[in-house]
Amino acid sequence: MGAGIPPSPEQSSFRDPDGFVFESEGNVFRWVGLPYQADYDRLVEGGLRDNLFSRELLLPFEECSSEPPAGCYKILKPRRVPFISYPYEWCFSQLKDAALTTLEIQRTALQHGMSLKDASAFNIQFVDGTASLIDTLSFEIYRPGRPWVAFRQFCQHFLAPLALMSYRDVRLSQLLRSYIDGLPLDLVRPLMPLRSWLRPGLLAYLHLHSLAGHVKADLSHKITTSRTFSLNSFHSLIDHLQSTVESLCWRPPPVSWSTYDSPELTESPYFISKRAVLGTYLDLLDVRAAWDFGANTGYFSRQVADHGVFTVSMDSDPACVEASYLQMKQKKQRFLLPLFMDLTNPSASIGWSNQERRSVFRRGKPGLILGLGLVHHLVISNNVPLNMVADLFSRHTEHLVVEFIPKDDPRVQVMLRDREDIFTNYSQQEFEAQFQRHFKVERRDSLSSSSRVMYLMRTLTSASHP
Repeated sequence: MGAGIPPSPEQSSFRDPDGFVFESEGNVFRWVGLPYQADYDRLVEGGLRDNLFSRELLLPFEECSSEPPAGCYKILKPRRVPFISYPYEWCFSQLKDAALTTLEIQRTALQHGMSLKDASAFNIQFVDGTASLIDTLSFEIYRPGRPWVAFRQFCQHFLAPLALMSYRDVRLSQLLRSYIDGLPLDLVRPLMPLRSWLRPGLLAYLHLHSLAGHVKADLSHKITTSRTFSLNSFHSLIDHLQSTVESLCWRPPPVSWSTYDSPELTESPYFISKRAVLGTYLDLLDVRAAWDFGANTGYFSRQVADHGVFTVSMDSDPACVEASYLQMKQKKQRFLLPLFMDLTNPSASIGWSNQERRSVFRRGKPGLILGLGLVHHLVISNNVPLNMVADLFSRHTEHLVVEFIPKDDPRVQVMLRDREDIFTNYSQQEFEAQFQRHFKVERRDSLSSSSRVMYLMRTLTSASHP
């Protein structure tokens, strides 16, 4: 990283002229350009950095001691985020916590003479179980009288989707896949019910804000450059935005998979046996990261996380992800990340040149994948052949813990009740035959009070090269 040609920015880090993130020799670095020198010095010398570090609101970083290259003020080495997630993969409470974290950072920045110049939800990541800002260059020196330049972005990235999720349908968060720069307010406004106009915060920051977008450019310029926006007004805006966000809520429907953790189920012989078998498997493995697909409310994801393994817990039911996240917060688990993810339609690579936001499978390769109570859903509910399920798992992990649930299982019978049974090849024998094309079966354990079987497998490539 000496003088010469600057390194190439990471594919999601090209929009900020003040700097960018890049990788070198397996490490992540941040390039701080010379134009950002005054803002960076205020961030550090004014105490804002240390304040945010101490409260886990800003991703920790250290300055590299080597001489920065030409055109560069500093090279920073931030802590690596275990798994990058995106807003359209978060449950309602995750997006809400990310919004409140952004507002708290803005409030703290004002106390140190600085302000956030952007409020993108993509600048927030969940690290050690808490929402943290990862973009060090989001701060600028506060200019007295200047309105918050990131106000509209905050409304588009946080307030608008939260309002839709709260008032209409929680699944509308998926609009953020199509609008990665935030939901257009003029799109959201007509989707909101009339009663939302009675809420002062939503009236001002969503409905009237949307209508203000049609103001003529010259008048809009006069408003945004007005010097009558005092510091007290700025604090009042942040406080009111906070109370508006805090008032939004979403409660899962009464009948959902989020009841999966009920005591009558978790204390059953089947669950006790399954927990014991998984514990045995974990004792045999030496892995740092795991992905749990079809994790439901994250019961077994938490067991893996309790073994010190960073675990991404993924499910396609928003109620389950919500329940998993709230339990994670309650138990203060630092090695767990619940996410909304449908394995039959996982997050794809999108954004500029289809590279700005990575597909889920381009964000790492865990040492372990779990597929408990999952394969029968993929095969019978979604018509995915067993060989394709086995192939997918083998391409993205070294170890696999998977459960086979036969046709005579009550759950499978319910799934087959209203459709023709065309799954003549769905059997334990065929399951093992297809998975053994890619994996070596290291353990096979029957589960108590059921005909279900759990497997510990290892990819044939890694099994042949211990």
